[in-house]
Amino acid sequence: MKLINRRVCCVVAASTIGTLSFFLSGAAPAQGPPGGRGTGRPPQLPNLPTEPTAVESPALSARITGPGPMFDTAPSQAPGHGPEDYGYVTDEYFVSGTADGKPFTSRLVVRRPADDEDFSGLVLAESMHSSGAAHAFEYTAMYVMDSGHAAVEILTVPPTRFDAFNADRYRDLDIVGGQANDILAQVGALIKSDQGPLAGLDVRKTVLSGSSMSSGTLINYLPAHMVYRTPEMGHIYDGYMPTSTGATIPGVDVPLIQLPTMHEYERNVPRRQDSDEPGQQYRLYEFAAIGHVDSRDNIRLLPNPCAHPLSTFPAQAYMSVGLHHLLRWVDEGIVPPRADRTLLDRNVVNDGSQMLLDEHGNGLGGIRNPYVDVPTAKYVAVNSPASPPIENPNWWLTENANGAATMCRLSAYQLPFPVDELRALYGSPADYRRTVEERLDELEAEGWSLPVYRDLILADARAMEF
Repeated sequence: MKLINRRVCCVVAASTIGTLSFFLSGAAPAQGPPGGRGTGRPPQLPNLPTEPTAVESPALSARITGPGPMFDTAPSQAPGHGPEDYGYVTDEYFVSGTADGKPFTSRLVVRRPADDEDFSGLVLAESMHSSGAAHAFEYTAMYVMDSGHAAVEILTVPPTRFDAFNADRYRDLDIVGGQANDILAQVGALIKSDQGPLAGLDVRKTVLSGSSMSSGTLINYLPAHMVYRTPEMGHIYDGYMPTSTGATIPGVDVPLIQLPTMHEYERNVPRRQDSDEPGQQYRLYEFAAIGHVDSRDNIRLLPNPCAHPLSTFPAQAYMSVGLHHLLRWVDEGIVPPRADRTLLDRNVVNDGSQMLLDEHGNGLGGIRNPYVDVPTAKYVAVNSPASPPIENPNWWLTENANGAATMCRLSAYQLPFPVDELRALYGSPADYRRTVEERLDELEAEGWSLPVYRDLILADARAMEF
């Protein structure tokens, strides 16, 4: 990487680990000594500057418009809530520079309001998941776009998927292992600069998020965060939100909110405690019933290749709560609420789960929601593939090794209550819907549910008939 003070550093990037055992372990991926997998600590990276050091911005291409189609990393949107429904545009660029002492050309996707006046000044950044997904945007899209935030996606892994999809369009992409941290630093600084794709707009704050593998990329970047700066010597990223990870993450000098899922509660839970202390600003948000991957709007799981019904729990509604509190924390200094942790009994013999379950089979503790407080189904971590496997035309499932098995095991499933049980619990659908709305009012007042998702949640309640 080129540095303004002419220091030269060599950074070991997050490795691309895609095995099921890694996803379910909850550990942060690591490459090199020591730390990483199994420890919850990011690796100690060699040759970092010993003091804050500004990075030079890489070169930004003109907007890429062809040849051929663009690789869509965020196809999984709630019906009627895609970018076009919010007046958003999606722009693709190439970014070139030097990382880990070698040249690179990365891909940058910017999702933003078509009208500059609608831009909030806040940016959600993520490193693209190695599966070819922009999960951080997918899991928060309604909130991001309703708020006028921009979302940027940075390629930090070798571009194999792009070569296979459209070699003509993506022939210039060039990334090798070990370049991820330098690319994240350079492109993150570019986003805030007057040479970047948001030039002319007031970019106040940028946060970096990720999910599962891309959360590992985020965690491995944190030592570099402590020394890399924009040319103006400001933070490149002003906060972090790793999701679907059970790693215990050390403190950095900006706020961090972590969102593990039921899959992590079954394997490895974070041990870090909430803090408002400078240099240790941290929240752990554990939402009851949320799965490692979204299975409600995820077209990668359609048609359902799994043995059990896919969970329709709206993961997006609750991942967005974490992002909302993080953005207010970094932008306005509004300290977010603290939350209860998921309760564990660490005993799978009694009920099949390491979580402590209520009489309906749902987890106790954590951040509550109407789906578990006024339940109509049992939500279970770790689905399984159908046996025998179903024939499935979904390209993602068929062209990825063990695609169906991997996606099913990373998904939650739901077991609906029988009609007799629903009638015994609630009397009538009208009484059930009224109870849901009352509980939703309470959760919104407490900051655990966002108004932008109110109609979606109430529509689920109205759809219940028994």
